[in-house]
Amino acid sequence: MQYFKLSEVFLEGYKGRQPDWGFGALSFFTFKRTYARNVPGENRTEEFWEAVKRIVEGVFTIQKMHCSYHKLIWDNRKAQRSAQKMFEKIWNFKFSPPGRGWWAMGTPMIYNNSAALNNCGFVSTKDIAKEGLASPFCWSMDMLMLGVGIGFDTKGAGFVVKEPRSREGEFVIPDTREGWVEALNMVLSAFEGRNLPNFVYDKIRKAGEPIKGFGGVASGPAPLKQLLEDIDAMLTAKVGEELDSVDIVDIMNMVGRAVVAGNVRRSAEVALGESGDHYFIQCKDPDKYKDQLLSHRWASNNSVYAKTDDDLTFPAQYTAKNGEPGYAFEDIIKKYGRLKDEPDWIDIDFAGLNPCMEQILESYELCCLVETYPSNHESAEEYYDTLKYAYLYAKSVTLLPTHEPRTNAVMLRNRRIGVSQSGIEMAKAKFGSGSYYREFCDKGYDAVKHWDKIYSRWLCIPMSKRVTSVKPSGTVSLLAGVTPGVHYDHAEFYYRTVRVAKNSPLVIKLREAGYRIENALTDPNNTVVIYFPIKAKNFRKSKDDVTVWEQLNNVAQMQYYWADNSVSCTVTFKPHEAADIPEAIEMFRDKLKAVSFLPLMDHGYEQAPYQTITESEYLNAIKGLKEFSLDEEISEEDRKFDKYCTGEACELDITEKINT
Repeated sequence: MQYFKLSEVFLEGYKGRQPDWGFGALSFFTFKRTYARNVPGENRTEEFWEAVKRIVEGVFTIQKMHCSYHKLIWDNRKAQRSAQKMFEKIWNFKFSPPGRGWWAMGTPMIYNNSAALNNCGFVSTKDIAKEGLASPFCWSMDMLMLGVGIGFDTKGAGFVVKEPRSREGEFVIPDTREGWVEALNMVLSAFEGRNLPNFVYDKIRKAGEPIKGFGGVASGPAPLKQLLEDIDAMLTAKVGEELDSVDIVDIMNMVGRAVVAGNVRRSAEVALGESGDHYFIQCKDPDKYKDQLLSHRWASNNSVYAKTDDDLTFPAQYTAKNGEPGYAFEDIIKKYGRLKDEPDWIDIDFAGLNPCMEQILESYELCCLVETYPSNHESAEEYYDTLKYAYLYAKSVTLLPTHEPRTNAVMLRNRRIGVSQSGIEMAKAKFGSGSYYREFCDKGYDAVKHWDKIYSRWLCIPMSKRVTSVKPSGTVSLLAGVTPGVHYDHAEFYYRTVRVAKNSPLVIKLREAGYRIENALTDPNNTVVIYFPIKAKNFRKSKDDVTVWEQLNNVAQMQYYWADNSVSCTVTFKPHEAADIPEAIEMFRDKLKAVSFLPLMDHGYEQAPYQTITESEYLNAIKGLKEFSLDEEISEEDRKFDKYCTGEACELDITEKINT
């Protein structure tokens, strides 16, 4: 295979340099620990220029492979100019790949299976009687193990569980992703009246050993053993009965629990139930199902399908209480792209959404997102140019097939992508709300559609079904120094804390540089908490200063002017606003495609990820801080401590959230 390579002369201008890190030391630290891959044989991690080089060369290698296979025109000089421009855009934080792309793009594993480059997917359970009970659950486990966040529905309720025909023989589970999935397949298929063998776990590597290809560390056989035994026990008790909606949620949540292992293999799920299903709506109520919530039901956020004329009184009461369920307004989703435009019914085959609910998806569909930063630009014209390269990143991912035929059949037809924005509130502060929505969103959308027409013709593939979204960002926005998605800053001055193994060499470097470091109260012998002082840019309001109504209006504006997929937003509400939630849902249900909620409260977590400080405290904190380097290899133990994401809903450990 002929790989694309950036010019060495061009790269010489970046070697030995650092970019203008958005949040300074925090951004550098986040990149090194979370996204920089270890360099084999050199006892160090990638420098930023090397990671960007890997990403850009990966994107253009994909294009080159596509053109070569289909015997299309490939102009290497033109590609070199475009690749250098993409490199500069990422280097200057005008746009960036998603976390999946930072980690996987340009690595050897993607060229035979692009699933790891995709952020999210969805699978329906409605056809389990025809496809087989195991089908959606095994697909989900497979994709979750590749780092893809998965949504699923409960439409398979009503499937009648049969007793296994026999329990004979044994199956030695291979130490592979495929081996784990096959073991799950055998357990679930047995309850369609097939044989259930005894499982042998001897070949599975021990906990803590590295996963060489994908990254991360092995969890050992224990989580898989628990998964198989728990599903066996659950379905044995249901023999002769129908699965209900919560049974489906429980199986998927047990799968998600088993997948969590190491640093890069997170389990993100959203369960979509019916708005009239009271059992589903209550299944995460800590007052009724605390044991199940602590065991496995923490693994998914739960939302309901709703129509604009549904009676949502009952689910809204629970939303006001616990923040769940969220809402997916399926008639709006099927009818519209952007709400500014005329109905197009392009998503008539809509099945569900991804865990953060920014992508409209069919069953077995995956999608790739890419992130842009309008506030890091000086003009709308500069932003339109950035959109060309951001679009090109996401579109290139659609050129590679996954290992899953059902997924390829949907993705190759739809070519769905999600060009997203972060730092939205910062951009509104910098350019003015009217100019931002008009120039950066409305005209920016037209620019993305323009580039889709140009590049789809060149690549001889369909134009993308949908092209724009607003994602919640995760830690990617930390690199660029912007607020995530549509969300507000925590405060003008605050500490962002991270957890690191106490014996990590990272701790020595940061202590020498003068950073505040404390023993973690929850694990003082093994873990420390590092405090990074932050001053927000273009600050106007904190998340504590905005109402439910203002947040919902912001989402509606982005759904109107920018996103033809959806806008991910967790609307936070204060205790005195809880009573307004049912009315707020009623008022905005025809202006949104999806929305989630979360109570905003003082959780009492002393070493929380975000901690407000005063300006004087900030100035004292930065006084005397020194630059530091992180040259050595990052251990998997160091990486796995980064358990917090920037989404409000996952800042606290589940046991603390349930018990407070």
